[in-house]
Amino acid sequence: MFVGKVVGNLVATRKNEKLIGAKFLLVKPHDNMDAERTGMIVAVDMVGAGVGEEVLVTTGSSARIVQNKDGSPVDAAIVGIVDNLDIRE
Repeated sequence: MFVGKVVGNLVATRKNEKLIGAKFLLVKPHDNMDAERTGMIVAVDMVGAGVGEEVLVTTGSSARIVQNKDGSPVDAAIVGIVDNLDIRE
């Protein structure tokens, strides 16, 4: 899991049938959350997040489980909207 900021929307009119009705958002992970993620990712929104919000994102098989669709081609899902982020170094 990681925390990132929603920076945009993605619209795909043609997609896998298991993704019909899904809302896609572009998320930029925070630099200090995950050293391996440096660019934006596409995530399925499960909580009604919007552009500009800080979100909690899960990836891999956990993202598919959250969507409740077996065999769904999902690799990242937004599972929470962050109210407060306090990082102490």
